Amino acid sequence: MAVRASDVSRLPGQRVEPTPEPQTPPGRKMVSWFDPTVLAKSGMKALLSGTFGRQADRRLLDAVSRPQPLCFDYSVDDTGHPRDELWLDYVADLGDGWDSTYAVASAVMAPELALTGESGETHVTRGGDVLVFGGDEVYPTASVDEYQARTVVPYEDALNKRRHRPHLFAVPGNHDWYDGLVSFTRLFCQGRRSNGWRTQQQRSYFALRLPHGWWLLGTDMQLESDLDAPQVEFFQKVAAQMRGTDRIILCNAEPAWVKQQVMPRAGRGFLDHNIDFLEQKVLGKKVSVFLAGDLHHYRRHENADGRQKIIAGGGGAFLHPTHLPKVDQSPGGFVQKASYPPQRASQWLAWRNLLFTALNPWFGVFMGVVYTLLGWGIAANLNEGAVGAPSFREVINAGVQSTGSLVLGAGVVLGTFAFADGRRGPLWKKTAGIVHGLVHLAVALLLTWGVSAVAAPLAAELQWSLRRDFLSGLLLFGGGALIGPLVVGVYLLLSLNVFSCHPNEAFSSLSIPDWKNFLRLHFDEDGQLTVYPVGFRRVPRRWKRGRSPEDPVWIPDPTDTRATPPRLIEPPIVIHRTKALPMLEETGPPGPTDMMVDKHPPGGAV
Repeated sequence: MAVRASDVSRLPGQRVEPTPEPQTPPGRKMVSWFDPTVLAKSGMKALLSGTFGRQADRRLLDAVSRPQPLCFDYSVDDTGHPRDELWLDYVADLGDGWDSTYAVASAVMAPELALTGESGETHVTRGGDVLVFGGDEVYPTASVDEYQARTVVPYEDALNKRRHRPHLFAVPGNHDWYDGLVSFTRLFCQGRRSNGWRTQQQRSYFALRLPHGWWLLGTDMQLESDLDAPQVEFFQKVAAQMRGTDRIILCNAEPAWVKQQVMPRAGRGFLDHNIDFLEQKVLGKKVSVFLAGDLHHYRRHENADGRQKIIAGGGGAFLHPTHLPKVDQSPGGFVQKASYPPQRASQWLAWRNLLFTALNPWFGVFMGVVYTLLGWGIAANLNEGAVGAPSFREVINAGVQSTGSLVLGAGVVLGTFAFADGRRGPLWKKTAGIVHGLVHLAVALLLTWGVSAVAAPLAAELQWSLRRDFLSGLLLFGGGALIGPLVVGVYLLLSLNVFSCHPNEAFSSLSIPDWKNFLRLHFDEDGQLTVYPVGFRRVPRRWKRGRSPEDPVWIPDPTDTRATPPRLIEPPIVIHRTKALPMLEETGPPGPTDMMVDKHPPGGAV
């Protein structure tokens, strides 16, 4: 049994019992996005960060106050000799529930990972020398406490001294920006070394020089989904150091190739958007692989030249659907080659919204309060002098005469209108929002009618009107808590599977911890890049402490027989370095003093 240092500090002659090791992980549950308190806090932080972030861009200050090498050089080892090969892991959208985050972390941090594909072949892969977090490193919003509990602890427990700590580089996503990037900067940009990794970057964006002419660039798109001018200038300097045959892996927090089709930037010209300028004018066809998270699933697009656009946002956060957004073919001839989960499975998962009430109990409490306020005054008026069950017409008339119910009813309709998805245009938003609100009002009136019908026979027995009204309120609350969320669940199910709207809301309500993924990249001695897409069909739900020296702190409990091991989502993707393209041949090799690199902390065996 382990004894902590604090346990041995005692007075002379005093016996101190050692603190027993915890038998269950200290992690937190998946974020319940329809919990009213979570919605309120997240919405407030998003509003504040968006307001102040647009006025005071932290990236501009960091560009001046935080000098950073032009690139971190992993093309050589610590002796200065060129590396023959390098392994690199890419994980995005992590730091949510313990089960999902730790399942991915334990696979990433394992010294070796044998991956089996659908055809039965097995590929033995090695834990990455470099670890890249691709955005949204914590949920629901950034704070030191949330980072520690949801991100740092799972990765520290997963490593457990089984191998050297990887060098970590992190791309910030919108959730990292919700506190103005303060916690992100403290954790990832100050050279801190945890028991799980070693950080190197000083800014929120970076460039890595990899073996055999490969580069990896990580950008910071902030909340505006765009790059600041100093960042563009930084990457222009990096691009100037590349040879004509060099190739780039570009890591953005968001998949621009998807979002530009779903939400076109109205009124923004080509040169007004820096991310387009960087991708197409500065880097051009040197970019062989685009990586992004933000959408919490795996999806890959490929064009005829073999260039890849991969979404791999399965590091631990709730699952997003793959049957929406519908981008089976994107501009530039990119065609969708794979998705995980498959689109058919994604459509079936959406039906879980019929269990909305059970999956979101605190939202049920909220809806119970709303329905109670809508119908309590009406029921109280109907109870006065009742001699029998009222008709539905009488319920409607009482509702029209109740000023409070009318005001609250208007508020419900305005709320559902604001909630409606506007991606199909303003007419859809108005129609869907108003219909959704009217359904809630109709259900509330029907519930009030039923409650009044129940209370009417008791009118003679419950001589105190206060008792009668209390019973009506209790029934209204219970009925609203059960039926109100169900109405929302049916609305989200129909919106997603029939009208192709609300993909985020319809799946965040489910908090699905399964179908997770990450990417393992191998740069071999021939300069070939192999991408292994790793998937977790069902993550473990039960854990026990590891006892072997080779075990991490927590290992899956063998009694959890439904958990599945990580395996390949699709066959490994092989990308060859090609000769220089005509449009890039003018880029010459760097001079002996032009390359500003950091070869000391990152170089060598990690």
